Amino acid sequence: MDVLRNRKIKKWSKSELLVRCFWFMLSPLFRLSPRLCWGWRRSMLRLFGASVGKHVRIHPSAKIFIPWNLNIGDWCAVGNDAVIYNLGSIYIGDKVIISQRAHLCGGSHDFRDPAMTLIKAPITIEDKVWICADSFVGPGVVVGEGAVLAARGVAVKNLKPWSVYGGNPVKLISTREQIRD
Repeated sequence: MDVLRNRKIKKWSKSELLVRCFWFMLSPLFRLSPRLCWGWRRSMLRLFGASVGKHVRIHPSAKIFIPWNLNIGDWCAVGNDAVIYNLGSIYIGDKVIISQRAHLCGGSHDFRDPAMTLIKAPITIEDKVWICADSFVGPGVVVGEGAVLAARGVAVKNLKPWSVYGGNPVKLISTREQIRD
């Protein structure tokens, strides 16, 4: 492994580093806000460039690394201690539940490169998805509309719409009926 080369690779622009520092310094205002201050946290995320829909509820203990890489639709919920590691963009559709301690991981390293270069990969969570407690969604994954990733499930490949997945790595458990609005 070429650690020295990895450390010399420019991973972030100066403006990105500056805004990340501001977010880090102000994030206690997000994390220490009372649970019911949903609007306050939505406003903070929008101030830092996130696209946040209507009626979104993000718990104060949720950790969002880069707000300007977050696009979250209407009527969504992000639970306690959820991690949105959005080095790449993360798109979350409408009526999505990200349960407690779930981890959306939009970054990794290229293990084929001796310098282990940083990968900033997008994640797409389509409408009406439930990402259950303690589950993991890896870089580059698309979770299809209406899919359910069961508790502690590990998704490193795309999940088909209206299907239920579980395990590590996930396997298809069943399908589910489409929910009409």
